[in-house]
Amino acid sequence: MEQEFEKLFSTQGRPCVAIRKVAGLLLLKEMFKESDESVVERWIENAYWQYFTGETFFQTEGPFDPSQFVHFRKRIGEKGLEYLLSQSVNLHREAKFEKEVQIDTTVQEKNITFPTDAKLAKKVIDNCIKIAKKEGVKQRQTYKRVSKQLLRDAYFGHHLRRKKKAVMARKKLRTLGKRLVRELERKMPEDVLGNYKLEFEKFKKIVTQERNTKDKIYSLHEPQTACIAKGKAHKSYEFGTKIAVVRGQNRSNHFDKKIFRQPS
Repeated sequence: MEQEFEKLFSTQGRPCVAIRKVAGLLLLKEMFKESDESVVERWIENAYWQYFTGETFFQTEGPFDPSQFVHFRKRIGEKGLEYLLSQSVNLHREAKFEKEVQIDTTVQEKNITFPTDAKLAKKVIDNCIKIAKKEGVKQRQTYKRVSKQLLRDAYFGHHLRRKKKAVMARKKLRTLGKRLVRELERKMPEDVLGNYKLEFEKFKKIVTQERNTKDKIYSLHEPQTACIAKGKAHKSYEFGTKIAVVRGQNRSNHFDKKIFRQPS
């Protein structure tokens, strides 16, 4: 692992956390289904885990802050994470030769607030303002205060006395979102506009999608999130991603393989 990832680090500046330590903890995290915080806490108590990650003496303090996992994952990228997954799979090679496996599918819920068209339109407006400020584009009007008040007006639209006002507020928010996106497309140079092509396509889809639109976007930072009906009495729909879990028949085998995919 050190040979695989050492090219991603510099030889100058402040020394980083040892690759063996952070990569080993990521493997332990996946094997024992721990979170970033809990795997660090368990590492302090477990001498075997400490030896596995390169320690020669028992440590009584945490190896690093759990936020280091985030920085390390960003540094190694998707290919690096796939390499780590292959290493964890190699620990249980006998699982590949099993004739029968257990397969189950479920919904992995995303940690997002309940998506509404008004909130998404407000986020489109806010993101357009950030892009304009970053690229030095002078806007005719930002609608920052107006959109904030319109979002408040869009709340509790199911109430009879507020229904008409809420519907008008939602329409106005979407109109403002379209207006700001068109303005940025007009004023930004072609070479800079190409860097935001995917984002602007996402913004346009959000402000034009209707209730029955297929492949709706429910979250800007998690565009793969889907609305999945599970038939539960207390929760008709769940917002997340479909996940398939494959497990070996041998219960003593701790090999779990998760395959994430976006539902059709």
